[in-house]
Formats: sequence, structure tokens, C-alpha cells
Amino acid sequence: MRRSRRAAVLAAFAALGLGATTTALAQPAAAAPAAPAAQVAYNGACGTGYKVVNSADIGTQGTVYLTYNSANGENCVVTIRKTTGSPIYMFSYLGVPETGDQQIDGGEYRSYAGPVYSYGQGQCIDWAGGIGGQETWTYGSNCGALTTTRVTKNGETTVRSKVAEPTTSRTGATADAR
Repeated sequence: MRRSRRAAVLAAFAALGLGATTTALAQPAAAAPAAPAAQVAYNGACGTGYKVVNSADIGTQGTVYLTYNSANGENCVVTIRKTTGSPIYMFSYLGVPETGDQQIDGGEYRSYAGPVYSYGQGQCIDWAGGIGGQETWTYGSNCGALTTTRVTKNGETTVRSKVAEPTTSRTGATADAR
């Protein structure tokens, strides 16, 4: 079952990357209607030396974090649920397009999915997280670009937008009880 879910998430990633038929072009975040904040504190799951360099809300369900360890050049992604509860399908995805490396952790979890790791010093990073029917994907991130593409999916609705990258977050400078 784990492999079939992994394949489904990778297939969804490929479909979103090619522009799904339900994609709508959104205005920059400042023009978008305000949504309830889902920001959840980073839980340190990536380990010692990893600092948060980027994050994205996953609808109202939680937050996906991209972290980086400057000592070893590795990125890490963890998806954290806003409210711990009964197990629900969650995933964390991390990809380095230049090397073709893709890491994913998906399953029925209570509080978080991941961490997943990949070497990415000096590389653009694709990263994502999902909780239930809500997903957030970020492409071409943390490589010195001023903007990146973010795709947010809530059920059948998909929104593609450009978001500003944090200026201080450049890349390159568990148990089932989760």
C-alpha cells in the first residue's frame, strides 16, 4: 500500500507540474482573500543543525516546513498537522530537479509526516506537503530566485501563484505514532 500511495503522490506531482486542467492563475498573495491561518510551530523533527528556511500553510490543516543544514548541505521537509488526532493520510515531499533526487514519506499519521532529506546545496528545491485532501507544492524554491511557483490544492480546486521568497532563506549558503 505504501508504494501505491507513493506512486499516486508522484503522479499528482507530475500532473501539477504540467498544469492540471483545473488550474487557475491567482494574483500575488497580497491580492488573495484572507484564509484562516494554519501556521503550526516547527517541531524540530529534522534534527540538530537544521534551520527553517521556508514554510507554507496546507489549507487550514497545518504547515509544511523546508529546513536546511549548512554543515552538510542537506535539505529536510516535514509536514505538521495543526491538531493531533486520529490517523489521516499525510505526506512530505522533497525533490532536487537538477539531480533527479526525490524523497517522499506518506502514510496514515496522527501529527506529522517526514522528515525526508536530500542534498541540495546550491540547487533549486521542489517541496510539498499534504494533509487529507489539502496539499501545497512549491517549485524552484530557495535557489536565489526572487519568486517561486506555489500550487495549492484543496479537494478539486487548484490554485497556481507566484510567491516571494524569503530573503534570508537561500539554500546553498520514525515511528507510526507521529
